[in-house]
Amino acid sequence: MMSILLGFIFLIPAVFKSFYLLMIWLCFLMILFYLKFVEGFYSYVSYGLGLDFYSWGFILLTFWVIFLMYFSSYYISFSDKSKEFSFVVSFLLIFLFLCFSVSSFFMYYIFFEASLIPTVFLIFGWGYQPERLAAGFYLIFYTLFASLPLLLGIFYMWHKLGLTFFFMINMNFNIYLLFCFIGAFLVKMPMFMFHFWLPKAHVEAPVSGSMILAGVLLKLGGYGLIRVLFFLSNYLYFYNYYFISLCLLGGLICGLICSVQLDLKVLIAYSSVCHMSLCIMGIFCLSTLGVLGSYVLMLAHGLCSSGLFCLVNVIYERSYSRSIFMNKGFIIFCPSLCLFWFLLSSFNMSAPLSLNLYGEVILFISLLGWSVNCTIYLMVGCFLACLYSMYLFSFVNHGEVSSFNLFMKKCLFREYSLIFYHLFPLVIFSLSMT
Repeated sequence: MMSILLGFIFLIPAVFKSFYLLMIWLCFLMILFYLKFVEGFYSYVSYGLGLDFYSWGFILLTFWVIFLMYFSSYYISFSDKSKEFSFVVSFLLIFLFLCFSVSSFFMYYIFFEASLIPTVFLIFGWGYQPERLAAGFYLIFYTLFASLPLLLGIFYMWHKLGLTFFFMINMNFNIYLLFCFIGAFLVKMPMFMFHFWLPKAHVEAPVSGSMILAGVLLKLGGYGLIRVLFFLSNYLYFYNYYFISLCLLGGLICGLICSVQLDLKVLIAYSSVCHMSLCIMGIFCLSTLGVLGSYVLMLAHGLCSSGLFCLVNVIYERSYSRSIFMNKGFIIFCPSLCLFWFLLSSFNMSAPLSLNLYGEVILFISLLGWSVNCTIYLMVGCFLACLYSMYLFSFVNHGEVSSFNLFMKKCLFREYSLIFYHLFPLVIFSLSMT
């Protein structure tokens, strides 16, 4: 762990050199982390810091998505704010790494909230429209107001037990404490009815902001729910029916919204709500299989949704529009990119050879084991996922070309590489699921 922390210290000078040095150093940190902690499922590496199976996967996902963020922000390296951008993203990486590494609830809360600061700076500083200010305030107020009860619950736990470590908590909970501990995580994922900040943040964020938001930041909520499950499972047993029912209904409603959506970014944002609803249902099944399925689907969704936002950004940089009606017939201009659109759209609806498929199969087994009454709702949800994924692929790549796009420039090798780096881990990890 000390070698990783020293690597972060040397990451800061790289910020002021160049993007390429920073990307090389991120690759080095990721390889070092993989070699250091690939052996065990849980190890106390220092006081207050620890790693297990779940945090290890999320940290690897964080390294990978941050690396792809720099890769996608190639044009920022030529701007006047390149050093500021690198500085913000580097601190975001440090906060996320520590958030997934700490074993204390209080420290987790600190880094959970600290990760909000660089994210808001990304939206405010590199967003596209003046409405980014409203989107940033939505993100701040939703997160802070939902997190305040969590802080009160942590203080109450400290008052009663004198500690806040994940695996040493043993106390009696009531319904008020229960909602204090899970409310902040449900807003962060987000669960249906608490999701209104997500489409606004995605629409106004730059491509790097959308990538880290969909790829990693939403998973902070799922990771927190997995942690509280260790000591709240006996109490959640009496209330999980309500949460699962709301997520089933919300997933279907968001699927219908995706099917009639005209804004490409909003469509992908609402599809994230659908997938996160499925992850919440798996966690609230209170079974090992459900938690495992949610974990696999969150990792797969982090790569798949980030790749879709990159594809939308490739289109936006050429047409300067996110409207489906303004972006048709892209198979004429970028036929090779059509393959990537098809693969990511297929993976988004959990087609074979994707990690998403394994996650959803495990989740469906867990949910049907919890209640067979979920069958019809899950079938309709699968149909809607296929519907809006094929709707996204068909409208963008086929149809009559808009007159505004007749002189569109070709796609670059850098953009093909960026999408490939999203697809490669999805396929490799799915083939290694033995």
